[in-house]
Amino acid sequence: MSAVAAAPALLVEDLRVELAGRPVDIVDEVSLRLARGEVLGLVGESGSGKSTVSLALLGYARPGARIARGTVAVDGVDLLALDPERLRAQRGRLVSYVPQDPATALNPALRIGAQLAEVLETHAPDASAAERAARVAELLRDVRLPTDGAFLRRYPHQLSGGQQQRVCLAIAFACRPRVVVLDEPTTGLDVTTQAHVLRTVRRLCEEHDTAAVYVTHDLAVVRSIAHRIAVMYAGRLVEVGPAAELTDAPAHPYTRRLVEAIPDPRLRRPLEGIPGRVAPLGRRPDGCGFADRCAFAEPACRAQAIELAPIAASHVARCRRVDAVRALPSAWAGQLADAAAGVRRAGGETSLEVRGLTASHGEQAVLHGVDLDVPRGSCLALVGESGSGKTTLARSVAGLHAQWAGVVRVAGAELAPSARARPADVRRRIQYVFQNPYSSLNPRKPVGELLAQPVRFFDRRASRADVRRRVGGLLEQVSLDARFAARYPAQLSGGERQRVAIARALAAGPELLICDEVTSALDVSVQASVLRLLARLQAERELTLLFVTHNFGVVRAIADTVAVLNLGRIVEHGPAARVLDDPRDEYTRRLLADTPTLTGGPAAELIA
Repeated sequence: MSAVAAAPALLVEDLRVELAGRPVDIVDEVSLRLARGEVLGLVGESGSGKSTVSLALLGYARPGARIARGTVAVDGVDLLALDPERLRAQRGRLVSYVPQDPATALNPALRIGAQLAEVLETHAPDASAAERAARVAELLRDVRLPTDGAFLRRYPHQLSGGQQQRVCLAIAFACRPRVVVLDEPTTGLDVTTQAHVLRTVRRLCEEHDTAAVYVTHDLAVVRSIAHRIAVMYAGRLVEVGPAAELTDAPAHPYTRRLVEAIPDPRLRRPLEGIPGRVAPLGRRPDGCGFADRCAFAEPACRAQAIELAPIAASHVARCRRVDAVRALPSAWAGQLADAAAGVRRAGGETSLEVRGLTASHGEQAVLHGVDLDVPRGSCLALVGESGSGKTTLARSVAGLHAQWAGVVRVAGAELAPSARARPADVRRRIQYVFQNPYSSLNPRKPVGELLAQPVRFFDRRASRADVRRRVGGLLEQVSLDARFAARYPAQLSGGERQRVAIARALAAGPELLICDEVTSALDVSVQASVLRLLARLQAERELTLLFVTHNFGVVRAIADTVAVLNLGRIVEHGPAARVLDDPRDEYTRRLLADTPTLTGGPAAELIA
């Protein structure tokens, strides 16, 4: 990290953002200071206020919100004091932004070269065409992308997700800004692509002396890139400290619960989500905002506001019980997995059998002679980079991708390629839970009706009373109360929507449940709750799980066996403990090395 300059790259003082027209704060009392070249991780659950802060660093508030007070000074320029025209001129030049979803941030109608040149034309209008072309080539080299004309003529949809995100990084760094704000830029990327993006961000910040605020819900990811971490809860900073110290010895109960919720490829331990929910705006308690969800809370915690207080050099926390929290043993103490642990549910009847499966998209072959056996009641994780074929394999088994050849049997019955050609009872046995529950749930129907539909479809004789009873039972199984039956998907959190999607899949009474990246976009706490739910349902119903993921920490938490796919072929297959602790294939070893972790290893040493 570069030496701390006298004038910070970013200075935020007493930032407050309110609902427009109402004195109800969304975030308050936020103060931060970043040196040139420093990376700060901004962490918290959905609803914590981290995205509101990240937008305020650009001098912007979402519709329905307003920046009520505070200072956001970048390189000595207070953005909040600028008029709209001058502020727009500084975005991209003084401060820039990298969005979560590059596919929606890039203009689908413009070629990549034109979008890079557009930034330079806006902020450096006096540069010649040759100078802009040379700068575009330099930007692409900075982010390790091709500089040839063929690449510049491509449209965003012709790039992979990782390439799209690196184009967004090139745009953000085009004018050498003093501060870059990155809003969950690796969500949904596989671990190898994520590692490339993280290394690119870190290198660009060091080379150009640019400070960065990296917004995420994953402490493992942010530890691999940040010098310091700031944790937000209910619109307040609750802990700020050096990255390693904050994750190894968290001082606030909320930070500790976030750490404990992170799955790790080296550990097999029960994952616990954080009980309860963040208090809604306007109804936050007078004292500690986390008190209602905290095991350390005392009456005094609720009595009055608690200020950030120093607990060590450059480490502060907003908690009265810091000593009690830090006195607990490390969240990782004695938890390293036993390499000889083996499979929890091995042997027995085969639920899913795949022989010689080949699949293609049009003329492009995607899978090549895949063989698998999954015992009844066990969980097989399919792991690999984007494009490895894992989702195509899962969709082929489900009958959602019909362009395949080979043999697929479930409970001994051979399956037709397309779900439409399969009998209703076979379709009932195989259910699919999609990555994005919001797009897979009909937004115009309440939860009760979404669950009632498959009940009625697979049991034509069920009475209305039977359907209502079974809908209530399904909600109870996924730990949602009966009131959720009347709610619509838009009224649910991401974790609640995913629970509804799981309940809808369970409504058919399946034997095989296919989960396609079902936790990739969830907060780590919600992810832990969903994984725990799936493990419980698996035990109660003797479900067989086919679990598609790119996260080896999730694999350790839920899988019995692992199949690693590379370019449509299984390169490693075996018990989860053996594959994770003693990988035989170089590709598997590389994926594990690229997986962010809080417990050491190559991925944790990215910032060393």
